[in-house]
Amino acid sequence: MQSQARPYAIFDVFSDRALAGNPLAVVFEADGLDDAALQGIAAEFNLSETVFVLSPQNAHHTAHLRIFTPVQELPFAGHPTVGAAVALAHRRNGSTENGAGHCDTVLMLEERAGNIRAVVSMRNHAVDDRPAGFAEFDLPRLPRQVDCIVKRDQVADALGINPGSVGFENHVVSVWSAGVPCVLIPVRDRTIAENCQCDPARWEALAPIDEGILASAFVYCRGGIDHSADFHARMFAPCSGTPEDPATGSAVAALAGAVNAFDDLLDGHHIRIVEQGIEMGRPSKIHLHMDVTAGRITRARLGGAAVRVAEGLLYV
Repeated sequence: MQSQARPYAIFDVFSDRALAGNPLAVVFEADGLDDAALQGIAAEFNLSETVFVLSPQNAHHTAHLRIFTPVQELPFAGHPTVGAAVALAHRRNGSTENGAGHCDTVLMLEERAGNIRAVVSMRNHAVDDRPAGFAEFDLPRLPRQVDCIVKRDQVADALGINPGSVGFENHVVSVWSAGVPCVLIPVRDRTIAENCQCDPARWEALAPIDEGILASAFVYCRGGIDHSADFHARMFAPCSGTPEDPATGSAVAALAGAVNAFDDLLDGHHIRIVEQGIEMGRPSKIHLHMDVTAGRITRARLGGAAVRVAEGLLYV
């Protein structure tokens, strides 16, 4: 593999301001990099995820994306999809600073989990006029419940909380996946969520594996610090190189299944906003849309803001 300069950018995703949300490295012009190089670059950035932009396999599509944590490749993830969509829309349209200040773009992105249609609204940032955007995309896979049992006492022990704090209303511990498996752990209130500390060894001993991926721990409760939030959440993936993640779109996609199942949603369109990253000082806001027919989710979308904070060249 011959070394060359490849452009990259860092975006803060699921936030409309810099130094909040979930940081993401977007590496452009990644064709020609082998699997070992992609994994090595992701480890070099050492962010929760790095997304690589390659030429699309279908000439009518925008790009082919590959997503890596510092230790493994993922078939799908929310914040790389949002961040890559905003980054590609910005590269396609250029800065809005000298234009009308706003433009919309439709992209078709290829990921291992399937093809994803994303709509991006670009605008100038309200504070410092830097390019920013909001992307919304259709989930390539609807959430499905993983057929396994995770015991409440084991989960509580791994998180260092009282078993009686786990569960609220109809919500109990369950395992769902919309491409990446998550153990969804409802807790009584935000104070309990704030006190969770995930023990990596205990978590690895109890977490199920689905499609070759060890499930992460997604803790959630009703309400939030932000008055617009329907849920407050934390996500722990200590065995994947991410002790805690400030915003996890794939987990919120999985959460859609639990919300529909436990809240017994009526047919129609439902919107839920999930706040995450508060305890890390990286507040994030994830928008979830669900269409329900005859008690089943028939369509779901995720959305969020992203803002560019850095760019440069990668010499590999």
